[in-house]
Amino acid sequence: MTAQIENLDIPEGMEITGELPDGAEKVLTPKALELIVELNRKFNGVRLERLEARKERQAQIAAGADLDFLPETAEIRNDPSWQVAPPAPGLEDRRVEVTGPTYEKMTINALNSGAKVWLADQEDANTPQWDSVIGGQVNLLDSLTREIDFTSPEGKSYTLAPDEELPTIVVRPRGWHMPEKHILVDGEEASGSLVDFALYFSTAGQIQIEKGKGPYFYLPKMESHLEARLWNQVFDHAEDAFGLARGTIRATVLIETYPAAFEMEEILYELREHSSGLNAGRWDYIFSVIKNFRSRGSDYLLPDRSDVTMTVPFMRAYTELLVRTCHKRGAHAIGGMSAFVPSKDKDENEAAFNKVREDKSREASKGFDGSWVAHPGMVALCKEVFTETLGENPNQIENKREDVSVAAADLLDVKSTPGSITEAGLRTNVNVGIQYLRAWLEGNGAVAIHGLMEDAATAEISRSQVWQWMDAGVELDTGVTVTGDLVRQIVSEEVAKLPGEEADWKDATDTFLSVAVADEYVDFLTLPAYARMP
Repeated sequence: MTAQIENLDIPEGMEITGELPDGAEKVLTPKALELIVELNRKFNGVRLERLEARKERQAQIAAGADLDFLPETAEIRNDPSWQVAPPAPGLEDRRVEVTGPTYEKMTINALNSGAKVWLADQEDANTPQWDSVIGGQVNLLDSLTREIDFTSPEGKSYTLAPDEELPTIVVRPRGWHMPEKHILVDGEEASGSLVDFALYFSTAGQIQIEKGKGPYFYLPKMESHLEARLWNQVFDHAEDAFGLARGTIRATVLIETYPAAFEMEEILYELREHSSGLNAGRWDYIFSVIKNFRSRGSDYLLPDRSDVTMTVPFMRAYTELLVRTCHKRGAHAIGGMSAFVPSKDKDENEAAFNKVREDKSREASKGFDGSWVAHPGMVALCKEVFTETLGENPNQIENKREDVSVAAADLLDVKSTPGSITEAGLRTNVNVGIQYLRAWLEGNGAVAIHGLMEDAATAEISRSQVWQWMDAGVELDTGVTVTGDLVRQIVSEEVAKLPGEEADWKDATDTFLSVAVADEYVDFLTLPAYARMP
C-alpha cells in the first residue's frame, strides 16, 4: 500500500490496491468509503444472486423456453392507479441528451454542448481502467465546483460556460455484472455499480442537492424488476444514511436487455419514488437479443448490423411499448442513441445529419420526450427536431399512445427482420470489434470508427454476431460458410489493413478471438478485457 493510500481514512475491512490519480482524495472521502463498505456488505450478496438468476433464465431459454410477460406480476400491470414520482428538478425537459465519458476534455465539451442533460458515462463509453474510475469522479466533482479546465497539447483551452447554461448531469454507473478489482471489502472484489454510485452520491451528488437538483443516475444492463428492486433498496439506504428525503435520488432505467422489455412496468413500479423514466437502449438491446437466443436457430439469426434499424418489427414493437408504458405511468420515455458523428467530408457530413434528423423525427412523432446523441455537434439538430413536436412544452407525457398494443409475440418477432448476412458484414464486425477493443484496453471507451461512435454495446453486437453466425454455420452471400477458421482468416486480413505493426494489435486481436470464436459464449466481452487491464 502506497503512502498516498495510507493517508486516506480507509474503513476497517476495505483494501484499495490501485495507485491513486491526482485529486483522488476529493472523492475517496471517509463518507464515500464508508458507504462503499456498507453497500457491499448489505447488497453484494443479493447482487450475486441476481446474476445467478440471469444464468438460470438463460439456461431455460436455451432449452426452448420463450420470454413472456410475468403472470405473477399481472396485478401491477393491471392496476391503473399507480404513477411514478413527478419529474425531478432539472429533469422536466429532456428533449436532447448528450452522452459521453467523463474525461476532462469530454466533460467540458458535453457540459458546453447546449444539451438539456449530459449522461456522464462510467459504463459503456468509459473503461474500468482505475485512473478513469477515480479520475472521472474527480472531473464530475470539479465540474460542479467549477474547478475543471483542460488545455490540449496544441495549446487550446477548454473552460465551462456559466452554470445556468449547463445541462443536468445524470451519471451512468457500471452494470451489476462488473466488479471493481481495485477495491476489496472483507477480502472480496467490490461491485463496480456500488462503487460508482457511492462515490458520486457522496461527493458531487451532495453538491447537486445544494444547487437545487440532486444525484441522478442512468441504470444500465438490468434484466428484471428484481434487479430494479435491488437498486431501489440501495437508494433507500443511501438516503437514510445521509438524512435525505425519499426520492432525492432519481434514476432512469435503460431498457437495453431482451428480458427487461417484458418487465417495463414492473421496473417502473419498483423504482416509482425514485423513477425518472425509461430509455430505449437500442444497441445493447440488439446485443441482448443475440445473446439470449444465440443458439435457438434461424428464427433468431439477425442480418448484418447495418440492416437492424429501429423500424424493423421487433425493434418497433419494443420502442412503442416503452413509450406507452412510460406515459401510462407518468414517466419520461427517452429515445436511443444516434451513433452518427460529424465528418469533415461534406457529403458524409450531410448524410450523417440527414440520418440523425430522420431518426429523431421518427422518435418525436412516436411520443418520445427526448433522445440521445453521441456527439456535441449533433445536439442542436436533435433539439431542433424535438422542438418541432414539443414546442414550448417540456415533454409529451400527456400523449398516452393508447393506440399501442404489443404482445409478447411482437417483441419476439426477430425472424421478420429483413436483410442479409454478408461477408462485408462479417468483415465490418471483425474490423470494428478489434479497433474498439484496442482503444478500450488503452483506456478509451468511446471511439469514432467509420463515421459512427462505437462503444462497448456496439462492440458487443459485432463479436456476438460473429459467434452466432459461426455457431449456426451460416452461409454468407458469397456461398462460404462461417467457421472459426474463416473468422481467424478474416481477422488476419483485417488487422493487416490497420495502421501500425501487427504486434500493436495483438492484445485486441487475442481478446476479440477469445469472445468471438470460443467454444462457450462469454456473457460480456468487457469481463475478459477487464482481466487484461492492470
